[in-house]
Amino acid sequence: MPARDRVPTRSGKGGASASGRPGAARETAPRPGGPAASGAGGRPPGTAGAPAVPGGLVVGTVPLLARVAGVLLLLAGLVGAVAVFPTYLVIGGQAIGPATGPVSALVALVAPLAAVAVGAGLALGRVPRLGLAYASVSGALAVGRLLIEVHQGRGSTNRAAVDVLAGERVVTSSVDVGAGWVLGVVALVLTVLAGLTSLVAWGRTVMEDGGSLDPLRPLLAGASVLLGVGAVLCLALPAADVPDRVEVDPATGLETVVTAQGPPGLLERPGLALLGGLLLAGALLLCAVIAPSLRPRLGAVGGLLGVAVFVLAAGLGGLRDALHSPDLDWTVTGAGLLVLGLGLVAVTVLAWRAHAVATPVATGAERFGSTTED
Repeated sequence: MPARDRVPTRSGKGGASASGRPGAARETAPRPGGPAASGAGGRPPGTAGAPAVPGGLVVGTVPLLARVAGVLLLLAGLVGAVAVFPTYLVIGGQAIGPATGPVSALVALVAPLAAVAVGAGLALGRVPRLGLAYASVSGALAVGRLLIEVHQGRGSTNRAAVDVLAGERVVTSSVDVGAGWVLGVVALVLTVLAGLTSLVAWGRTVMEDGGSLDPLRPLLAGASVLLGVGAVLCLALPAADVPDRVEVDPATGLETVVTAQGPPGLLERPGLALLGGLLLAGALLLCAVIAPSLRPRLGAVGGLLGVAVFVLAAGLGGLRDALHSPDLDWTVTGAGLLVLGLGLVAVTVLAWRAHAVATPVATGAERFGSTTED
């Protein structure tokens, strides 16, 4: 064979290629747990070709059920926002609505606007587990609220009592539902459906990160549980109550404290409202316990955000009622509810700010590539 047609065979350390460079084109069989087992570039299964968001977050293909949950949550927020403006209930011939002015309207729109923002992001497939966690928490809390709303619109006349609705102290002797009540019930039903759909879609949605929140999870869990327990205790009593009156006998000058009947607490209502109060208290405590453990980091942020929005809206609603009516005073539990809501917002922000450390995804060549020799 002519010398020019000969292919030189060289032996190098660790094997050599035809070009003479050791390991330049060496093929290595895939190892268990390597790129072939865990997906392209070492990503979790189901995320091959998925964009890697800065900070180590990897999002897989968003399933259709997750987008459906986002649409349901978006519709619930829109319907809930519209429900703020029409008449809520007509009690004793007096029309009552949540929006009595710009400030009260803003307070009533806190939860609907949050649902619109999160639902739109989930419907578009943006950080899906954040939206799924928020929808699941909101759906769990909406079950008890739905039962309470049904009682107020349909069953409250069975046992007439003093109540506070939208800052008005009323006696539920005769109740007629308005468009605001109907839209509010529809919004709660849509929220429950969004929560159920999110629970089904959670396991089918792939979204992982580098675990940057793991060192803070015990701290967040402890703070969330304490704030959740405090919120349940504060919800058990009215956030705005009728103050006691001091009457003086003109003949003897004796002062007597007269206790006025105020609105019932969360667990003092009869029938469906009592069941709704128990479900609401249990769901709030359960969500406060589970939310910090959700993965990835943004999943925990979504769960904590759902709890924070509910507690903060309840605290602001108590303050609105006390400022609107001269017959009501803001109670200690109402102030505590507002403080606890702000605390939950702070915990949510802390979880959100715990950004994942950006770690480059190792490719197959980087993990199993050969060394080069000069």
